[in-house]
Amino acid sequence: MKTRIFIISVLTTLFLHPNVYAAGEGPHVTEYDMDKPKAQVEYSPYINQSFPKKVLWGDTHLHTTYSPDAGMVGNFNLGPADAYRFARGEQVRANNGMQAKLVRPLDFLAVTDHSEYLGLIPALRGGDPEILDQEVGRRWYNMFNEGPDGQYKVLLEFADSINKNTPVMESDKIVRSTWEMMTETADEYNDPGKFTAFIGYEWTSMPNGNNVHRCVIFRDGANKAGQIVPFSSFDSDDPEDLWKFLANYETKTFGRVMAIPHNANVSGGLMFDTKTLKGKKLTKAYAEMRTRFEHLHEMTQMKGDSETHPKLSPDDEFADYETWDKGNLTGVTATTDAMLPAMYAREALKTGMKLEKKLGANPFKQGFIGSTDSHTSLATAGEDNFFGKLSNLEPGPGRWKHYVIKSTTPERSTYGSDTSASGLAAVWATENTRAGIFDAMERRETYASTGPRITVRVFAGWDFVETDIHRANFAAHGYKHGVPMGGDLAKAPKGKVPNLLIRSLRDPDGANLDRVQVVKGWMDKKGKTHEKVFDVVWSGDRKIDAKGKLPPVGNTVNVAEASYTNTIGEPLFLAHWKDPDFDPAHRAFYYVRVLEIPTPRWTAYDAKRFNVKMAKNVKMQHQERAYTSAIWYTPSP
Repeated sequence: MKTRIFIISVLTTLFLHPNVYAAGEGPHVTEYDMDKPKAQVEYSPYINQSFPKKVLWGDTHLHTTYSPDAGMVGNFNLGPADAYRFARGEQVRANNGMQAKLVRPLDFLAVTDHSEYLGLIPALRGGDPEILDQEVGRRWYNMFNEGPDGQYKVLLEFADSINKNTPVMESDKIVRSTWEMMTETADEYNDPGKFTAFIGYEWTSMPNGNNVHRCVIFRDGANKAGQIVPFSSFDSDDPEDLWKFLANYETKTFGRVMAIPHNANVSGGLMFDTKTLKGKKLTKAYAEMRTRFEHLHEMTQMKGDSETHPKLSPDDEFADYETWDKGNLTGVTATTDAMLPAMYAREALKTGMKLEKKLGANPFKQGFIGSTDSHTSLATAGEDNFFGKLSNLEPGPGRWKHYVIKSTTPERSTYGSDTSASGLAAVWATENTRAGIFDAMERRETYASTGPRITVRVFAGWDFVETDIHRANFAAHGYKHGVPMGGDLAKAPKGKVPNLLIRSLRDPDGANLDRVQVVKGWMDKKGKTHEKVFDVVWSGDRKIDAKGKLPPVGNTVNVAEASYTNTIGEPLFLAHWKDPDFDPAHRAFYYVRVLEIPTPRWTAYDAKRFNVKMAKNVKMQHQERAYTSAIWYTPSP
């Protein structure tokens, strides 16, 4: 039975209904239900907060045995289910027989097997009659069973067919059944609130050996994504046709989808070109279509780093990080200085400002993420837990000298030691669901890490002050009075300059931090672009020198022992930064780069564990980092 209590109107006035008791009214009686209080003001300060409160870690680019270049080179057993189990933190046996496990589970994963020849290689290995009925299928089957040498020859023919955009073996039935399995497996492992399994695939366009690949990520489940068959480069090698396909998908299913380009650094100057693949001038329609579907760029992964290049950023002492500039993806074409501006993300941000001024839209307005591009089904990005990105590069004493790209021009060849353990995607999301993470990626509230789970949060606004970095309600204040990474500032108030609030915390299982930097790019009134890197906060008592440079943090790495100590650096940085050179008439962007102290590279761990001596040119240590998506400033018209 409900308990009811009568309260005189004075108490009602004081605690429940402050506007009811009016002058001249006599006391009256109010019935109050103790089980259903009728409070007019909520008590909890958090009930209406809908902004992102958690950073989630994942990988949007991972291949399994159903990708031809994985299934041909040692990944004979591990499919999408194994990939999801591993990402969730389970122990999985790698293709070389070793047990593998992550230091901490990931929050999300997209399996993105190549749409070209999807599922055909496992069918080939199994002697599927539909494959063996084809002349190329029989020949590849025989070559494959010759062993590693024959498998490598099959891989070269596969790559050549992609380069020429000509399929030499086909089976719509196998492709469709494989896609159905992939979408259903993603739904099976998707666990909203705990782990997100995205449906995805990779569109692997490679005109003349130049990388213009995109990973396609669906917000939807199998009920929508299963209605189509992945668009492949055999359908078209032009990204404009991919975007049309994605637009048709959204129209047909009322679903949502995005494409994430990667490895601009081996694109031969095509990824951020100022003309289309067909050689035409860029238009506003092109820019709008590209930004509709391409919100992010995967700028760090196994094939090097795409932030910037020493020749593009000569004043940036950290520009030469995991640089791949021997040639394009297949080593067919050498990298030239003329190609570089269209191959790196920082320069693309600068070019995008110029195009926005000219076209009225910015085709290169992309946020940053990292991912692994692992072909082993294992999403490992830690230097001390690196299971390689190809199965022939899984842990072993000789993997550092194995070919990755064997070019007819030796100086354009790349080797196992050139590959990076990188990277991971960090997303500031409202919840760990497909919708929560996808929406965060759409609004570019993301950042890239080369592997460590460094926490970084950035807000930009006009009125932030230094004490704001110490606020208990830091995020709530940042969203209310500014914009997060991936956002836009406009209409600079008179006399105001952009203020950035930055918080960064080291990976709890990793190294201390060296420094936090702000990278600024801007375009002057003459249309010329510029860049500058600002050291904002750093460890120790170092001072900026006369040349504007901060001395190195020091180095505790013992290469022989593959070890380091956290006796230098800091675990946490808080920073408030004001642009000292702001001109409200100049378009600009700002992103944050956080650097760790020096640590051993995976090659040092291999040298120690397998007791091998590597070539002198092999990098054995580095400074890992995180890059946030930019915040853009646009002047008033």
